[in-house]
Amino acid sequence: MQFIKGADMNGPNITSEATLRLLVFLAMLGVLALLEILRPRRQLQHSKKSRWLNNFGISLLNSISIAVLIPITGVAVALLVKEKTWGLFNTIQASTWISFLVYLLIFDLTIYWQHRLFHRFKFLWRLHRMHHTDIDYDVSTGIRFHPLSILISTLIKFCLIILIGPPAIAVLFSEVLLNATSMFNHSNIKLSKRFDATLRYFLVTPDMHRVHHSAMEAEHNKNFGFNFPWWDRLFGSYLAQPSLEQEEMSIGIEGYGKDQAISMSVLLMQPFGKNGEVKNTAPPD
Repeated sequence: MQFIKGADMNGPNITSEATLRLLVFLAMLGVLALLEILRPRRQLQHSKKSRWLNNFGISLLNSISIAVLIPITGVAVALLVKEKTWGLFNTIQASTWISFLVYLLIFDLTIYWQHRLFHRFKFLWRLHRMHHTDIDYDVSTGIRFHPLSILISTLIKFCLIILIGPPAIAVLFSEVLLNATSMFNHSNIKLSKRFDATLRYFLVTPDMHRVHHSAMEAEHNKNFGFNFPWWDRLFGSYLAQPSLEQEEMSIGIEGYGKDQAISMSVLLMQPFGKNGEVKNTAPPD
């Protein structure tokens, strides 16, 4: 990765890093959107045009907000940490490959527990709830997060990088992988039962994560993993299938109407007042 090798203390080549992220994003979006047309898992209940306009609009707003509020990337933080010899891996001088693999696992485990915390504490849930109020489930759901939720996630990731001291390439790979798998496991594509059963031993599948978006509280507090499925199995939050069939289960949060779930302005203001409040959505005490 030339932009990493040539980076200085002012950060990596932002243009090259952004280009890589954009290319992977567009490639995944194109492939998954096509598969959703060719092999849809569920029949969508609402206008894709309206949902996609707002979901992708929110994603664009998130990118702009983070760039303005935190004008440094995770890769740049990793390069700074290496320069200062901070973090576990820099202290023990672990090999690049060991650091790469271990950080990938630690990062994914952190995302898993972060996700659980966003369901556990009311303030965090009010931010994360916007992700769950999507009234359909497809690739655009995977990028629908409140800007403050993204901000908190970014700060958690930076803290992890400072503590662990991973190689910059590991940070870049883990972030690109997370974005790609989030789009994949939120996609409305139909996998064969045999392929899904095998794949979910190694990667969170759309059927597995769709359970997490069930309107039933007992089910949307399951299957928190984004990349790897092992943490749900290890910590007792794994649920193989919803109580109803995948095609019949209700998506979203009960009591949240179409207008509230699509309007961008309502979505952005939802955590802060009565506008957009939903009954029976608080996490268990």
